[in-house]
Amino acid sequence: MTRNEQNMVKTTSKTSIVVPFLNEEENLPVLYERLKVVFDNASEYAEFLFIDDGSTDTSFQGLEKLRATDPRIRILQFSRNFGHQAAITAGLDHATGDAVIIMDADLQDPPEVLPDLLAKWREGFEVVYAVRRKRDGEGAIKKFLAASFYRVFRAMCSVDVPVDAGDFRLLDRKVVEALNGLRETHRYMRAMTSWVGFKQCAVEYDRAERFAGETKYPIWKSAKLAWDGLTSFSAKPLQWMMNAGLVVALIAAVMAFRIVWLKLSGADHLVTGWASQSVLILFLGGVQLAGIGLLGQYISRIFDESKNRPLYLLRSSKEGFSS
Repeated sequence: MTRNEQNMVKTTSKTSIVVPFLNEEENLPVLYERLKVVFDNASEYAEFLFIDDGSTDTSFQGLEKLRATDPRIRILQFSRNFGHQAAITAGLDHATGDAVIIMDADLQDPPEVLPDLLAKWREGFEVVYAVRRKRDGEGAIKKFLAASFYRVFRAMCSVDVPVDAGDFRLLDRKVVEALNGLRETHRYMRAMTSWVGFKQCAVEYDRAERFAGETKYPIWKSAKLAWDGLTSFSAKPLQWMMNAGLVVALIAAVMAFRIVWLKLSGADHLVTGWASQSVLILFLGGVQLAGIGLLGQYISRIFDESKNRPLYLLRSSKEGFSS
């Protein structure tokens, strides 16, 4: 097949928009209207796949009403909250498009950027990730922590994860199938997308302020996701604890040699103080407990994988028009 023929196939292809959400009753109708504007006159057919990650508001009911008028809408409803990464996974499992675009429901990922992602895909790129030029509506601390994490992650891991790129991205069908073969429990989809490889490129955009409602990713939740990413793709924390143990052991050996030397040299000022001993014991104990705790984190992940539980459970799956 020639390049022109490949582009012709991609021009008339199907696009899946995967939207995980949790309690976004105010944002979903607006997102849907903006998606309609983008795809109503587009050459490719689109499906809008919404994944309800255990919402407790009227988000699901609102989508049901929209689904009654638009066959492009599909809804997956989890039996409970399984988390954002599991919701993305469910979307990839059920998406049927030749190109699959992941985006959030809070309108911080503008639907108007989707044609730019699709244009790069038609050029032959298999992963097109959206890189934030600026982040409106976020505090200085969160911006600093996010920027720092991406750079620390790249330094610690062998996976080349793009800086300042979230889950907003386009995946070719072959990439989706590759990701669907990775069923690890503690998931960090951004790094997993980089790990599978394929031809990748970036599209820059301005991240908008959340349209309505509260963020579903406060700092503590972002920190948990960051920790899952680090422990899934890097063993350096364990190496650092081993190095810390070696340094403490070396310091202890030097101190022991000094005490023996002073004793043999007949020093009469050698006094053992309870304060220094207490500090030393507490320091060594703290290092040991930290090392055991860190090791336990990795072991707990092995335990989670060994249980082989499903990543999510569906309460319902709604396709096309209501019957």
